[in-house]
Amino acid sequence: MAEHHVEILAPDGALLRVLRPQPPRQPLGRLLVHFLLFVATLATTSIVGGLMFASPELDLRWARSGSSGLALFWQLVTNREVLSAGLAFSMPLMAILLAHEMGHYVACRRHHLDATLPFFIPVPFGIGTMGAFIRIRSPLLTKRELVDVGASGPIAGFLLSLPVLVWGILQSQVVHELPKGGYLVFGEPILFKIVSRVIHPELAAGADLLLHPTAYAAWIGLLVTALNLLPFGQLDGGHITYAALGRIHRLVAWPLLFFLVVLGFKWTGWWIWAIVALVMGVRHPWVPGEDDPFPPDRRWVVAASWVIFLLSFTPEPIKVVP
Repeated sequence: MAEHHVEILAPDGALLRVLRPQPPRQPLGRLLVHFLLFVATLATTSIVGGLMFASPELDLRWARSGSSGLALFWQLVTNREVLSAGLAFSMPLMAILLAHEMGHYVACRRHHLDATLPFFIPVPFGIGTMGAFIRIRSPLLTKRELVDVGASGPIAGFLLSLPVLVWGILQSQVVHELPKGGYLVFGEPILFKIVSRVIHPELAAGADLLLHPTAYAAWIGLLVTALNLLPFGQLDGGHITYAALGRIHRLVAWPLLFFLVVLGFKWTGWWIWAIVALVMGVRHPWVPGEDDPFPPDRRWVVAASWVIFLLSFTPEPIKVVP
C-alpha cells in the first residue's frame, strides 16, 4: 500500500500536507486473539440464545432430574433444541456485529489509518456479548475521515440487519393473546414496525408478535446501530455530527444530552448511556480539519446516517410487564 498524504487547513489559512505511512501488518499472535475472542463470543451468544428461546419445559424437566450443575449445563448446551435456537440467534447477531466493525476497519484501511481487526467481548449473561470494537491508533484529521470511519460501521450493520429482519419476521409467530404477566415487551423502531406490518397485516388489528431468535438478533442489530449513532463524543454519531456541524456540535451536544436524560424517565437505560457520554466526553474532541469545508460528496453519507438513526431508534427499547 503506497504512502498517503492528507491535506488540512492550518488556523492561519495555510495548507498543510500530513504524511500517512503505510499501516503495519498485524502479528500472527494478535490475529489469533481476534479469532479466539470471536469463537468464544459465538459460543456464549449461542448458549445464551439457546437457553432464552428453547422450550421452558427443558429447564423444568432437567431440574427434576437431580443432575449436578455441570452435568445439567452440559445437557442443556448439547441439546438439539437449545443448539438450534442458539445458532438461529447467534449467527445473524454475530454477522451484524462483524459487518459493523469491518465497515469501520475497511474505511480505516482506505484512509491509511492504523486500526486493528475487531475485538469481540464474550459474556455468559444478557445476550452473550457486550459487543465488539476496533482500536484506531492513527488520529482522525479531516472531516472526510470522520464521516467515512464513523458512518461505515452503522451503514454496513444496518444493511445486513435488513434481510435478517425480514427473514426473522417471516419466521415469527403472530399471537392474539398475551400472557398474564412476567414477560418483556420490545419497543419497535420505525423500520421494525414497517416490516412486521407488511409481512403480518393482522398486527394492525391488535395482534402481537412472538419473536423468532433471528428477529430478536435483527432487533438487537437495530438497537446497536441507534446507540452507536448517538451524537456524542467518540461514538460513531459523534464523529458524523461533528464533521457535519464543526464547532457548532459543541453548542448542541449538551442539549442533546439533556434530551437523553429526559428519555430516561421512559427507559432508565438511557441514563446509563448519558453517564457513558459524560465519561467519554459529551463534545467531540477537536480535530485539525475542523474549519475545512465539508466535502460535498459526503453529504449523502451524513443524510443516510441520520435516516438510519431515525429508522432504528426507539424511545423505550425494553419494557418489563410484571
